[in-house]
Amino acid sequence: MATLQLGVPTVHCNACKLNIEESLVELAGVTAGAVDLDAKRVTVDYDADTVDPATIAAAITEAGYPVS
Repeated sequence: MATLQLGVPTVHCNACKLNIEESLVELAGVTAGAVDLDAKRVTVDYDADTVDPATIAAAITEAGYPVS
């Protein structure tokens, strides 16, 4: 199991938080995703043998929230 933290500077409300978290749980290999609104950061627990950080970042970006 691996953990990834990404900055998400445009996240600002609970709807944003839910959109990101829902997009993450749809990815095979992602076991958990949590958005910290105050820190504007998402923490993702994932299986590195199934999914890679670039795919996770792309899913968040495709949901409408560019990562930094």
